[in-house]
Amino acid sequence: MKIALLLVCALLAACSTPDDADKVSLEQARTEHQSGKVILIDIRESSEHLTGVVQDAVLLPMSELPQKQSLIPKDPAQPVLLICNTQNRSKATLVKLKELGYQNIRYVEGGMSQWAAKGWPVVAPR
Repeated sequence: MKIALLLVCALLAACSTPDDADKVSLEQARTEHQSGKVILIDIRESSEHLTGVVQDAVLLPMSELPQKQSLIPKDPAQPVLLICNTQNRSKATLVKLKELGYQNIRYVEGGMSQWAAKGWPVVAPR
């Protein structure tokens, strides 16, 4: 009985947390975004976007996701990367979207704080 309970707990934990396949390195995210292979969605809030955004990223604040979820492609052929400031919100958002059936979503490890720390280019939000 204890083994069965442990297995159920392990399965539930696995379903509610992202795994290594759900994340992408900052370098890979930049390469895939610049080559047009993925849509990069910046889920930071509008006030955070004022510090600079990745050129051509979709700006979709986390607080607006419930109303604008349709802007996130659900087509598995169109990969999507979520980025926030440090990866905490993007990981949480990924979990929620996967619960809603999205299969094409990953989060960017390190987030915009690491993007800026590397000195990579940012632009003013539009």
